[in-house]
Amino acid sequence: MADDYLVRIGKLIRDARQHRGWTQSQLADALGTSQSAVNRIERGNQNISLEMIARIGEALDSEIVSLGYAGPMHLRVVGRRRLSGAIDVKTSKNACVALLCGSLLNNGRTVLRRVARIEEVYRLLEVLGSIGVRTRWINDGTDLEIVPPAELNMEAIDADAARRTRSIIMFLGPLLHRMDHFTLPYAGGCDLGTRTIEPHMIALRRFGLDITATEGLYHAQVERAVVPDRPIVLTERGDTVTENALLAAARHNGVTVIRNASSNYMVQDLCFFLEALGVRVDGVGTTTLTVHGIPNIDVDVDYSPSEDPVEAMSLLAAAVVTESELTIRRVPIEFLEIELAVLEEMGLDHDRSAEYTADNGRTRLVDLTVRPSKLEAPIDKIHPMPFPGLNIDNVPFFAAIAAVAQGKTLIHDWVYDNRAIYLTDLNRLGGRLQLLDPHRVLVEGPTRWRAAEMMCPPALRPAVVVLLAMMAAEGTSVLRNVYVINRGYEELAERLNSVGAQIEIFRDI
Repeated sequence: MADDYLVRIGKLIRDARQHRGWTQSQLADALGTSQSAVNRIERGNQNISLEMIARIGEALDSEIVSLGYAGPMHLRVVGRRRLSGAIDVKTSKNACVALLCGSLLNNGRTVLRRVARIEEVYRLLEVLGSIGVRTRWINDGTDLEIVPPAELNMEAIDADAARRTRSIIMFLGPLLHRMDHFTLPYAGGCDLGTRTIEPHMIALRRFGLDITATEGLYHAQVERAVVPDRPIVLTERGDTVTENALLAAARHNGVTVIRNASSNYMVQDLCFFLEALGVRVDGVGTTTLTVHGIPNIDVDVDYSPSEDPVEAMSLLAAAVVTESELTIRRVPIEFLEIELAVLEEMGLDHDRSAEYTADNGRTRLVDLTVRPSKLEAPIDKIHPMPFPGLNIDNVPFFAAIAAVAQGKTLIHDWVYDNRAIYLTDLNRLGGRLQLLDPHRVLVEGPTRWRAAEMMCPPALRPAVVVLLAMMAAEGTSVLRNVYVINRGYEELAERLNSVGAQIEIFRDI
């Protein structure tokens, strides 16, 4: 291997390690080697095998190189291009992964329409296939058919795929009805700091599920005699916690009341799907859900998940930071109303069509046209709240929007331990963001964006925010290792190109 390749690989490894927040010693411990060896690798002074590169990538949860297929994907972005025309919002990533987990409730055939073809979905499909579930893309690859086996083979689970998605945690609710004991790998996903699963455990213990954690595995044991005898009160109003409780309640032979439930978009989609399976759910859209469970579900079901409000917010932010006029079609408006109210106060020029119904027959959609606007910083801070408040996943996009507004904006991302830190990556593109503490960022605008080459942040939404800033920057930028974006967005670069962006996908190792 030529010396220049060793230097380039070393730089990628160093950047990935730093984004993970690890020291060289921590990486060395994970690899079973010495800190000096890691130092030599990062400086390009150490011959390194593909196997070792793959091990490093797995340790850092970063696709530095992939054995057996093409290497990591990068984006080259030519900035300062105006967007124009119209673009459709894809189906919800978070709804699709919940529905894939929910398909384990059904002994019959499940068809999900227009499933998001993203890495998060692919990882779950790999896990499902490994335990015996037959999945295949149908209708020219648009829809997904899922047929479970009579018995799941949990001993054959694809642990590597499971560890690359936090959604695996939602297997607990369905699986407790299918077997008395099983193991699952630890949940992975974005690097957003400590995210305890204790709220899941508190809810699922009420169905007899007991979990012990050893050596990277959750060991689950189910006591059938234990059933909910009073309402389940969730200790956090989290989306996946609510979904797990719903999945457990769906096949509980009785009525389960779930209080302090999330009423967010993906939870509502899961409720609609459960109703298609024959499970009655009262209170959809509120914080108290009453589930009338069915002990055996064996139906052929066809369901269309709704559109993704966070992707809609991404596209809206793309139009704002590039000072473009863009129509965003199929926007799930009830899950974006607070964001739009804040943006209206900042001075956003936009209009919306009459409402129409999504393919699930329930969710309200509009077409939204955004025009170039002179924005002013909001008087109040930007902070998330459970639905119907400002969506937690939409907070990072306000960092890019605030950066083009006149004045100072305080962003308080109180939910995650690390995510606000990644927003300061915008400073490398000319932003003026001051990190006040791990949860608060002060953004000063307007910004004169400039091009840069940088590693993709290891968290999905901040990664997309960096891409949007590159689209607004003068010159050509490079965003390296965009696997995390592909976890949550389907062909984002290609779709942005269709409305005027200039983003090239390339690989260099």
